[in-house]
Amino acid sequence: MRAAELLGPSGPIARALEGYEHREGQLAMAEAVERVLEREGVLFVEAGTGIGKTLAYLVPALRSGQKVILSTGTRNLQDQIMKKDLPWLREHLEPGGFGRDESRTVCLKGLSNYVCLHRLVSHRLSLPGIEGERERQLAVLDAWVERTQDGDRAELRELDEDAPIWSDVTSSTDTRIGPRCDYYEDCFVTRARRRAEAADIVVVNHHLFFADLALRRSRGVGVLPDYQVVIFDEAHQIEDVATQFFSAQLSSTQLTRLAKDATRTLSRMRAKQVGARLAESLALRSQAFFEHVPRAASGVRVDLPDELLHGQLEASLFALDSALEALGAHIANQDDASEGAEQVGRRVAGQRGALAQILEGARGGRICYAQASKRGVKVASSPVHVGELLREELFTPTPTVVLTSATLTTSGKFSFIESRLGVDFEVEELCVPSSFDYPAQAGIYTPADMPDPRSASFLDRAEAEVKELVAISGGGAFVLSTSKRVMKELHRRCAGDLPGPALLQGQAPKAALLERFRAAGDATLFATASFWEGVDVPGQALRLVVIDKLPFAVPTDPLIAARCNMLEQEGVSSFMKYLLPQAALALEQGFGRLIRSNSDRGVVAILDSRIVTKGYGKTFLKSLPPARRIHDLDGVRAFFHEAS
Repeated sequence: MRAAELLGPSGPIARALEGYEHREGQLAMAEAVERVLEREGVLFVEAGTGIGKTLAYLVPALRSGQKVILSTGTRNLQDQIMKKDLPWLREHLEPGGFGRDESRTVCLKGLSNYVCLHRLVSHRLSLPGIEGERERQLAVLDAWVERTQDGDRAELRELDEDAPIWSDVTSSTDTRIGPRCDYYEDCFVTRARRRAEAADIVVVNHHLFFADLALRRSRGVGVLPDYQVVIFDEAHQIEDVATQFFSAQLSSTQLTRLAKDATRTLSRMRAKQVGARLAESLALRSQAFFEHVPRAASGVRVDLPDELLHGQLEASLFALDSALEALGAHIANQDDASEGAEQVGRRVAGQRGALAQILEGARGGRICYAQASKRGVKVASSPVHVGELLREELFTPTPTVVLTSATLTTSGKFSFIESRLGVDFEVEELCVPSSFDYPAQAGIYTPADMPDPRSASFLDRAEAEVKELVAISGGGAFVLSTSKRVMKELHRRCAGDLPGPALLQGQAPKAALLERFRAAGDATLFATASFWEGVDVPGQALRLVVIDKLPFAVPTDPLIAARCNMLEQEGVSSFMKYLLPQAALALEQGFGRLIRSNSDRGVVAILDSRIVTKGYGKTFLKSLPPARRIHDLDGVRAFFHEAS
């Protein structure tokens, strides 16, 4: 029995579940995935919301008998697949031939999700006689390590996910010793990898997948088992994640940790005083370098052109390199160096390699920039276009690659996403429309008389529109902004005039905010890009999504500017071929927050008049689902009156 038959009207699910309704789009996708698994090749599938794309690729993957890596956009989706979708399939599709053996599917997370026994013991020994909160945290960890099977920090609810101790006791590429570690056989990472080696399907997220791909490229060995098939869910994220992991970077956090680990490790060697001085020198020179690095608001990239790298920053970069070189040479020359010390030496070599790439500057299709965050500052050298790297490292060596998402096309074509991912060869394509009745379930409100979003009067008018729209819907609204400044200003102006509570991104963790939003029923949440995708609020708790501006990328961002310059040099319009389709895909994601089930009803309001006054607005409208077009507030009132 083929996958489409298993999911179809005469299959075991339909027989087992009363009232089960099969979806033609899901069956078409399942057949396409099964076909490409049999023939090999590359398949792009845009699967509209509600068709059940997860089951449409899981069933063929389970039946294929091949080694499959299933890469998701988030850890939440990993957990959903492992805890909900796969158990459901095992319960209802056992007659379909893949049985109930849970070991055939394994979830594998990044190293930082697992406690490192070596680092836990070392940390305990390095802090004799500690008291207070750190002592409590260590006691909690010690007790948990004795009973956990997986060592996955997500299991431990007694410690906050951002507790400082995690950075000292979790695993990482930098700190992992390997087979010579005293704890290797008991290591949680070792156990997880062995389970992954034996499994048919390994569920990972994009960050782990591309970290593995970058390691295979640089060191010839990765963290994932060899595979014949990769299936990417939320494939529209791939370019950004791949760019991150094909980048070389120096971070203040990494170097501070390296100096700290070097001090602790070298203190057990005969030349401990020399080692301590060298580790201190590294810490000081790292601090001196990052003090000279220009920076902007958190998360904003700042260009580091060659004249800056080989001007103001050059002396401190060379001083940092000298400190790394001296520390590495010292470790290499010690005949009593432990495996831990040698591991520090390998980390030193890795940091020197990243520093060398940064000193090369904007050469070979790369761009250098600095970026600050709450955790520190990083300086990175990134590829401007990852297409060639993906073609060499992913598409060429992998027999079968499936890429799916609810948003892969612009104006009905896959050409944009394919060009960004380096796909210049023949592939299969399938566009499966959503099963939702958008003309009946959703409206798109696009007022043409709004001021230009760049004008001084825009915020005043946006404030009035938000208040009126939320009053009409009775709350249950997301107000999504393209900048934190506008988000905070709209929240400040509107909070006291809304029918329900006004929540603001950053007031609490994302999960907690969403829980409050769902529970209230009449809340309004003001947020930015992090709520544009991966957020699921089915039902009437969310019935209005207000988008302040079309989500164009910031053209002054160094990486965006470099990509635009590359296209212009090739004689291509960077606006039409990059900025516009990228923004259209982002807008589709924002729209996708609204309708999550067949019973949902609601309106998406786009306050940027350019969507109706500019010629390129048609590209945005063609990329959105066929919802009812609404041009004035009376139309919005009428829509909600009909839906009530």
